[in-house]
Amino acid sequence: MQDKINVLLTISYLGTNYAGWQVQKNKKTIQGELERVFSKIFNEKIEIIGSGRTDAGVHAKSAKANALLPLCFVKKHFSNNGKLDFSKLINSINQLLPDDIKILKIKKVGLNFNARFGAKQKTYSYKIKCGGILLPFDSFNTVFINQKLDIEKMQQASKYLIGEHDFTSFCSAKTEIENKVRTIFDITIKQNKNIITFEITGNGFLYNMVRIIVGTLVDVGSGKLKPEEIKNILNSKNREKAGKTLPAKGLTLKNVKY
Repeated sequence: MQDKINVLLTISYLGTNYAGWQVQKNKKTIQGELERVFSKIFNEKIEIIGSGRTDAGVHAKSAKANALLPLCFVKKHFSNNGKLDFSKLINSINQLLPDDIKILKIKKVGLNFNARFGAKQKTYSYKIKCGGILLPFDSFNTVFINQKLDIEKMQQASKYLIGEHDFTSFCSAKTEIENKVRTIFDITIKQNKNIITFEITGNGFLYNMVRIIVGTLVDVGSGKLKPEEIKNILNSKNREKAGKTLPAKGLTLKNVKY
């Protein structure tokens, strides 16, 4: 491994035109585009290890991933006065990537670092516009709901989700992971005019978990559910008790911490 250098990548992307993060046969994915470009630059197969797998249509402001790169090649082509110059590497990569995927930062990390297993905390945001007109510029990352939502009731309901819980009720029935216990550190719900932004921070998330949590909170905001019913939904461990899975386009991976 001495001939390799491990780097942490900070990536921003719009997921609209992609079938999610993970490489899939005959489908365009974020990981697939990154590996295509990295492999072309380094003239060998480069694996990109993401901090998680965002679904089709989900975006990221600051996603994280790592990659093992050939050290000699990096030193030869991307150094300045004998020191590694990641700005040159970033420019080379971004010139070949599509406009909706960009590398923001590259940082050297230990050879044992793994972006997926080393992640301690992730933050997702979800945007909803209540009534009015959803402008074309916002349509790619905001979901339209033609009704007002009670912010205070949704905030009250969200408190039942804070802490360590079994989130079976709040993940897709297709979830294959047996251990569905996760910890939610914080949920904030803010309104700016008729745009409501949900921000959820946890130690990890199950398949569709954030979209189902927000869908259930929307049911509270619309009066379909009472805030205290969230506790019963959690305890039921029954997906059918929770709200619907909201569209992917409103969801953005905001940050990952290690």
